[in-house]
Order: sequence, then C-alpha cells, then structure tokens
Amino acid sequence: MMNSVSSNVAVIGCGISGAVCASALARYGVSVTVFDSGRGPGGRMSQRREMTEDGKELFFDHGAPFFTVTDTSAMDLVREWEERGLIAEWKENFGSFDCATAQFVDFDKDGSTKKYVGSPGMNSICRALCHEPGVDAKFGVTVGSIKWLEDKNLWLLIDLDGQALGYFDGLVASDKSIVSPRSTAARPPPLDMSLSPELALKLPEVPVVPCFALMLAFPEHLSSIPVRGFSFKNSEVLSWAFCDSSKPGRSARHCWVLHSTGEYAKSIISQTGLQKPSSSLLSKVAEELFKEFQSTEAHIPKPFFVKTHRWGSAFPATAVAGEDKCLWDSSKRLAICGDFCVGPNVEGAVRSGMAAAAKFTDVLSSSL
Repeated sequence: MMNSVSSNVAVIGCGISGAVCASALARYGVSVTVFDSGRGPGGRMSQRREMTEDGKELFFDHGAPFFTVTDTSAMDLVREWEERGLIAEWKENFGSFDCATAQFVDFDKDGSTKKYVGSPGMNSICRALCHEPGVDAKFGVTVGSIKWLEDKNLWLLIDLDGQALGYFDGLVASDKSIVSPRSTAARPPPLDMSLSPELALKLPEVPVVPCFALMLAFPEHLSSIPVRGFSFKNSEVLSWAFCDSSKPGRSARHCWVLHSTGEYAKSIISQTGLQKPSSSLLSKVAEELFKEFQSTEAHIPKPFFVKTHRWGSAFPATAVAGEDKCLWDSSKRLAICGDFCVGPNVEGAVRSGMAAAAKFTDVLSSSL
C-alpha cells in the first residue's frame, strides 16, 4: 500500500506525457524520479539547436510545431502554463497549399482554434515540469531492465550496465519503447509485459506512422509565401510547412521546418530499413522535400542551412486505452501512458499523463 509520506514513483520518459504525470504526482506529495535516455526533456516536443559553419546559432521545433486543446481539464492546465510564461499563443495566419492547382487555399480555416507553442521552445513545458519541487530528473540514463520484486512489493530499475537505479513503489512508462520493442533495437524492451498479463492483452504492438523533418534557414524572409504555416493538399511528399521563426519568443533567423507525409517516409524506410540513415540518404530526402516546397513559390532562395531528421515512429496509428486514457495495473501500481493511449497529438499525450497521475492519487487517497 502506498502512502503520501513514503511513496516514490519512477517515471520513464520525459516527453510531455511523462512530464505532466511527474508534475501532478509531485504536487500530490509523491517523490518522483524521471529517467530519460535523451540529453534533455521533450521527446517529440524537443527543440533542436544547430550551429552553422560561420557560428550562427539556430533553433528548430522539429517535432510538434504547435498544439491545440479542446478538453476542459487539459485547458485548465494549459491556462496555468500560459500564466507561467511557458507557452504563448501563435497568432500567425495559416492555410493550405494545393499542389494540383499550385494555389494557396483555405486561409485561416482553423483560425477559431487557438494554436499554442512553448516559449522560447516547444521543450520549455517539459523542462519546467521536470524541474518542479519533488521531481528528480535524470537525463542520459537508459533503463535497461525492470524487475518486479514480489516479496518486497517494489519495482527495481536497472541500467544498461547492470547497475541498480533504485527501488520504487510505483512505475509509469510514458514511452512505448519501454513496453514495445523498437524496430532498430536488438535488445528486448525493458518491461516484460508478462508481469502484467491483463495489460499485455490491452497493449498490442502499436503501429506507428514515420515522418522526415527538414530544417531550413534562409538568408531572408520568405515574403512571397502568404502564411506562416500551411498543410499540403495533393502532395505525396510533404504534409506541413511551418515558419519556426514567426513563433512568439523566437530568434529573428528565418527558419522553416517541413514535415513529410507518412506515405513518403514509409516508402523510404521500406527501401533502407530502420538502421541509422546514411548522409547520402538524408541528403536525398532533403533534396526531394525542398523541391516540393519550392513548388509553392518559384522564387524561394537557396537556404544557407539544411538538415534532415527522421522520426521513425513519429505518430501512433491507434489509441489503445479508450476512455481510461492510460493503462493501469493496480496490483503492481503500474501505469502506461502516452499519445498512443489517447490520440496522436500533444493534447492526447497530456490527457494520458494526467490520467496516469490520477490513478496513483486515487490509490494514495484510499490509503490515507
């Protein structure tokens, strides 16, 4: 049985779902330790820092470009983030580009929906949440295996070198690679789902949609493009384009991020596999994505910075948790949360993280 004085919970993964869950638990008095194999928080909310050859510093939100919110409980949290200065509304004009007619259409079609961005980067939210009182964030730490100690009623986390990372009353897996094998990894996932047969039945292999992101910096403002963010219609190559530098709190550099379609990314991966992409492959992808971008305006200048990133599992193609919004094993105090539980967007991940925290707080409340 957990109690609010002695309970400690491990959260694996510091994307937005894990960060929201960790913050909510800490506010309830739980001691939280967050483990993330990355250099910093964010997951798909990451911000990329790049240096040009002449020493210029560039920043790109190369994952989620913005997020919207419709759920009331999530909106309360978003309002708090806005009051704290962690996010700001992105008020630029949006639209679509129809490749069949070579015309921009649907200007501000979604203008009634507020678009939020992290400030000064999309990772600002996760960074703040994982450093709140009661949260101990450990980055660059990969959890290699997870053991359930039946006699102690505790979870034991072990790193890749076999060293113990600690004993915990509860466990939150906010990264699906903790429970589902990565296509690129030879080793099995850290959490053996046979430890929780009931959850194993609810967690099939989660299908994913890949994406390539192309980061571009231009010597001048692309004034010929009438909007700062737009989707593509009738394109087999590009799905979205965003002017990162038009977001509030960003630098004056003229930075854009392009996202490929899932179909395009799948076709490339089907030819090359999921091993680390070669420089020549990334150059080929960059050339093809930029060529499609140029179809929007013949006079787009040559960028002075070009870099491609592959998101091998960018978006989940299903939601596994239904109305519960997370998977929960009360007997072992195990929660599994993430966008793959609710929906393939930031709001889905936030709602799942909130739901996972609520499962633990319900247990704590009943034990008091």
